[in-house]
Amino acid sequence: MSGASQARAFSPGSVGNVGVGFDLLGHPIAGIGDIATVRRIDAPMVRITAIRGCVRDLPREPERNTAGAALIALRQALALPFGFEIELDKGIPLGSGMGGSAASCVAALVAANALLDAPLDIAALYPLALAGESLASGGHTGDNVGPMLAGGLVLATPERLLPIAVPAAWHAAVVHPHAVLETRQARRVLQGAYALPEFVAQSANLAQVLLGCERGDPSLVRAGLCDVLVEPRRAPLIPGFDAVKRAALAAGALGASISGAGPSVFAWCETAAHAAEAGHAMQAAFAAHGQDSDLHLTPIAAPAARRLE
Repeated sequence: MSGASQARAFSPGSVGNVGVGFDLLGHPIAGIGDIATVRRIDAPMVRITAIRGCVRDLPREPERNTAGAALIALRQALALPFGFEIELDKGIPLGSGMGGSAASCVAALVAANALLDAPLDIAALYPLALAGESLASGGHTGDNVGPMLAGGLVLATPERLLPIAVPAAWHAAVVHPHAVLETRQARRVLQGAYALPEFVAQSANLAQVLLGCERGDPSLVRAGLCDVLVEPRRAPLIPGFDAVKRAALAAGALGASISGAGPSVFAWCETAAHAAEAGHAMQAAFAAHGQDSDLHLTPIAAPAARRLE
């Protein structure tokens, strides 16, 4: 038995999709994230008592909140006789494309898991995280919750998490313009037909990125990190996107695209110094289009969510 009645956990943000891996590929963003404080209570229920930080107007009803929904799924899966009380401290802005809804969900799960008599492993937590995140994404997609749970670059299928090796030196710059783009709105623009050659091209690009990561071959990633399916449809939703991407590539980035549903934009680079250079160039491009922004620098192989106390 754990013996603890309260636990706190931190979950990082994430770069979902990584351009070529729509709904499948993602990696954490070190530094920025959400914190969940979870208490074990006698009442057989889940309740949310506080939401603080940069986002406060989220639903308090647990079935309408990703953190609450995940713990409801946890209680049901294990037929727990006790319940949980949640407090959230939000560090990821709403509609930023950095996995804010997923981070709340994962932080709550990691904290609650520490209070179980027999804590679950990541494989068992994953479907519960999918259940929570589906409230925000509209589907059971693991490109955000997967890397938050496992750390590093992850290929997240509906059934399992597959870690992808990435050289430790490789970093990403993630630039968040001060704008909100809701996931459901960003998904609506993806409706409509796609041509078969586009799927072939995207498959080739994804394969090159995955092989390039596993082999530590930046030339393969540079050749493959180009989203021909989703990016063309979402780019018009982000003022200045084309200029921001050009700035990243001109600064030597391996590739750049939309982080998650946007409006954040990420660039992959071979070193932390290159990522900083690309990030500042991207910020300047956003500024030229009237957009203030924040820069987050992270190793691609960034750490997973973790218990704080």
